[in-house]
Amino acid sequence: MDNNSQYTEENIRSLDWKEHIRMRPGMYIGKLGDGSSPDDGIYILLKEVLDNSIDEYVMGAGKIIEILIEENKVKVRDYGRGIPLGKVVDVVSKMNTGGKYDSRAFKKSVGLNGVGTKAVNALSSHFKVSSHRDNNMKSAIFEQGELVDDSKEMPSSKRKGTLVEFVPDSVIFKHYKYRIEYVEKMLRNYVYLNPGLTITLNGEKFYSENGLKDLLEDQSNDSDLLYPIIHLKGDDIEVAVTHSKTQYSEEYHSFVNGQNTTQGGTHQSAFREAIVKTIREFFGKNYDASDVRKSIISAISIKVTEPIFESQTKTKLGSTEMGGEFPTVRSYINDFLTTQLDNYLHKNSDTAAALQRKIMQAERERKELSGIRKLARESAKKASLHNKKLRDCRVHLGDLKKDRRLDSTVFITEGDSASGSITKSRDVNTQAVFSLRGKPLNTYGMTKKIVYQNEEFNLLQAALNIEESMEDLRYNNIVIATDADVDGMHIRLLLITFFLQFFPELIKEGHLYILQTPLFRVRNKKETFYCYSEKEKIKAINKLGGQPEITRFKGLGEISPDEFKFFIGEDIRLDPVMLDRSVTSEELLGFYMGKNTQERQKFIIDNLKVELDTVE
Repeated sequence: MDNNSQYTEENIRSLDWKEHIRMRPGMYIGKLGDGSSPDDGIYILLKEVLDNSIDEYVMGAGKIIEILIEENKVKVRDYGRGIPLGKVVDVVSKMNTGGKYDSRAFKKSVGLNGVGTKAVNALSSHFKVSSHRDNNMKSAIFEQGELVDDSKEMPSSKRKGTLVEFVPDSVIFKHYKYRIEYVEKMLRNYVYLNPGLTITLNGEKFYSENGLKDLLEDQSNDSDLLYPIIHLKGDDIEVAVTHSKTQYSEEYHSFVNGQNTTQGGTHQSAFREAIVKTIREFFGKNYDASDVRKSIISAISIKVTEPIFESQTKTKLGSTEMGGEFPTVRSYINDFLTTQLDNYLHKNSDTAAALQRKIMQAERERKELSGIRKLARESAKKASLHNKKLRDCRVHLGDLKKDRRLDSTVFITEGDSASGSITKSRDVNTQAVFSLRGKPLNTYGMTKKIVYQNEEFNLLQAALNIEESMEDLRYNNIVIATDADVDGMHIRLLLITFFLQFFPELIKEGHLYILQTPLFRVRNKKETFYCYSEKEKIKAINKLGGQPEITRFKGLGEISPDEFKFFIGEDIRLDPVMLDRSVTSEELLGFYMGKNTQERQKFIIDNLKVELDTVE
């Protein structure tokens, strides 16, 4: 220890509320990100403002919420009761201030107990709040959490309610942009959980009459559902269940107090157990749990008094108690399904018969695959010990394990040179590398058997830890990192086909990405620019002037580890793989990966003409 180091009163620094949030944003909103992931900070900011408006609706005040997103500016207007005018500034800028601390005003709320809007305020370059009530209005403007305009109360003829507008600070959220698809999904979940509520986004209307039943209908293709959706509702619980004819894996959508718990938790685990128990008892047979749940598509929403979450962003429920006079979460869900699902199956014999046939089919397939699966597991264990296909990250070890899902990323790459560059330049704490050998198989139209028989896919499945359930997913971000050429794009397509065919919820839940790497390096002796398009290259040339050195990267292996660290570090560019809601997975795979050669050829030629016309 340095004896000259002094530890005196001068070393003690007190941060005010906004400084603390800006220095430690992860404590309040999880991760930062640039908007390419659905759990990036800019969406959490929107969610925190929206949660307050939703709580107003839950309390019976205001049936419409209007949202406007123009580039980076977000506006949210509700028609609730409005913030008490004398507390407008305090509610968005003083810690431990807010209506959520008074359980008489807000019961089973989803907001951050008065912290949410303060986090939005502190992390925004511009933040304005206006409240209209009692024929008066009051507004305040902040910049990076600092109050810059505190207007006096004045008369207002506008409808009561609250308007919040904010611009996420680009100093904190670098190179960010809102992806409307993620916002739309968030809003759909809000209306499914609050039937009768209308939310508009840039004029588009979101509304649900039938709650979680609408969620499953919107998520699925009617022709793929084995039987009509079972929709059950009770005090503080709502459930929707069906099975897919073609999907292999289990799919769950779970919510607590209106929060989408994407990482599950005690309620989702209890639901999975209770489904199996109830169905076993109904048929009087001890079916294997995996056979009962295979191909299930379901949703559960519960309301808990003072829930305990395992992270600030509330993506996993840790509570075991329901609160109030209710028993534990597990017993409450079990009691509800034991009664309600059992009654439903007794009253709907066609559904019960279809369900039993599905379970028996799953049982036959499991037994047929059992030998292959056993060999595949043994092979995967040996592979993980004796070869270097997977170079894991430290986040799965020791104290870091707790936050593995939120932070961890695996890059799927092809070839020794590319995987070598990424391995040398990655963050070993949170980034893993899985190396493919050559082009993967086109799995379109194949059965699950191929996942175990094909060494590459068997090892990939084992690395991701997704054989049994998405709850066990080892990495939050799965990133396809291939060369930006025809072969690289073909590998991307083959991998996306694999995930879409056997693990579609990885894509539905926003875990799959494409790594964007620069096409060009433009530099002179003083500056270097990495360009991801022709447009960026021209801009860099003009900025540098003269005769800069221009390098065209042909493959990932050509990028040195020293350079690669810039592309997979803080400024990483990821393109999320998203599904078009208007097209089914089967239609998508059939067109791009099936044997419709002439139809696809015409599509390519027509779109190539459009592209050339655009360039000209």
